[in-house]
Amino acid sequence: MATASVAFKSREDHRKKLELEEARKAGLAPAEVDEDGKEINPHIPEYMSKAPWYLNSEKPSLKHQKNWKTEPELKRIWYDRGAKIHQAEKYRKGACINCGAMTHSSKACMDRPRKIGAKYTNMNIAADEKIESFELDYDGKRDRWNGYDPSSYRHVVDRYDAKEEARKKYLKEQQLKKLEEKNNNENGDDATSDGEEENDDLRVDEAKVDESRQMDFAKVEKRVRTTGGGSTGTVRNLRIREDTAKYLLNLDVNSAHYDPKTRSMREDPLPDADPNEKFYLGDNQYRNSGQALEFQQLNVHSCEAFDKGQDMHMQAAPSQAELLYKNFKVAKEKLKSQTKDTIMEKYGNAATKGEIPMELLLGQSERQVEYDRAGRIIKGQEVIIPKSKYEEDVHANNHTSVWGSWWKDHQWGYKCCQQTIRNSYCTGSAGIEAAEASLDLMKANIARKEASKESPKKVEEKRMATWGTDIPEDLELNEEALANALKKEDLSKREEKDERKRKYNVKYTNDVTSEDMEAYRMKRVHHDDPMKDFLG
Repeated sequence: MATASVAFKSREDHRKKLELEEARKAGLAPAEVDEDGKEINPHIPEYMSKAPWYLNSEKPSLKHQKNWKTEPELKRIWYDRGAKIHQAEKYRKGACINCGAMTHSSKACMDRPRKIGAKYTNMNIAADEKIESFELDYDGKRDRWNGYDPSSYRHVVDRYDAKEEARKKYLKEQQLKKLEEKNNNENGDDATSDGEEENDDLRVDEAKVDESRQMDFAKVEKRVRTTGGGSTGTVRNLRIREDTAKYLLNLDVNSAHYDPKTRSMREDPLPDADPNEKFYLGDNQYRNSGQALEFQQLNVHSCEAFDKGQDMHMQAAPSQAELLYKNFKVAKEKLKSQTKDTIMEKYGNAATKGEIPMELLLGQSERQVEYDRAGRIIKGQEVIIPKSKYEEDVHANNHTSVWGSWWKDHQWGYKCCQQTIRNSYCTGSAGIEAAEASLDLMKANIARKEASKESPKKVEEKRMATWGTDIPEDLELNEEALANALKKEDLSKREEKDERKRKYNVKYTNDVTSEDMEAYRMKRVHHDDPMKDFLG
């Protein structure tokens, strides 16, 4: 559509091109896309979308419609005040002698003159300022507000608003104070004229009302109680033109439907909003609540009464219809109470006979459950009994009762066989009889043992022999032989410590006497003896 170079096309190609353009205008075919990937409006005329031949544009585009000679906007360009670009650590040649910055000389330095400059101290080098150079146009050079920051004026507006709020608050306090003094004055000496009192009351009432509530009412000044003039008063207009239209409350396409012909919106446009803060809940909410519902019931009653032959018409005689409807409701309530009294006289009233049992009082609820003829639940649900994490009513190993159904001597067990071992096989009544018999036998053995109990015999300590056997009663040691054996043991100990004293011709005898064993035992080192280090 927006191609520039138009080659020769046949009649068939031209017809296809026209059909494609018509389909694009009707929305049946996708729109043409330019070089940047943007869609081209198919309703743009051809003399605007067609590019000149000298541009040599191969793809469809609308760039030829743009102003190519646009100049950059230089009016709003201004210096970046206070900007820094580099912070040096040492003094550089050619920098300011006072502060050490490279962007100005010592004559143009705006810092405080130092006693000893940064050139000599090489400390506290100032950062370099950002220097900008740009050309402004004629208007930019003469724009007196160029570079002005609007946020700098914000503190003036805030100060003015604070003064205005304080003034309004002071006026309200003074008005309420005057009203209290006027109410406390019983004698009426300080009372003013009637007109002034009315004006003061109006002013005080307006002061009492919150400003957020007043903003939705349009105040109109009108002449009151006079033909040609007189006192003026504030009359509130009940038609609130400042309210937002219902179709503007929610601009979402999928929200509540608005019919512009009937000006109706049945559903709530803001269903998720707080109901206390909403002013409009939809036409269906107003039709099914308040006086609209009563008026609907009145219309239904008048139509039904007219169909039954009663001379009643809502539009012709609305007062009569409303009076007859009130009489009908009173008669209906009276008939309902009579029917109730008749039933109670015949069958009695269970609520006044006595107190309700606690089982029924605590067991009743407002839940309604409906069942079919087979006992299946149609509507509602039965109360679910909470289940334990353990298996219930499971009889394992031929038991007829669960574990924990029997208790004796601080032990749990099975009631069927009276066994206290869990997961044991059930023995039934035979096991109970066998357990009782074994218990009786054990008790009899204990009693017999206690009857034949005697004092225990004193056990004599047996003295172990020196070579590891029992000491015979007739064993006697020769003291002289024992002394010689001890000396011999000491001599052998010394020879073991100093091998140089060992002789070549050493003779050993295998004949070991009891004195030699006793000497060995006495000289042997006991490693588990805590006093072994003190032995000679």
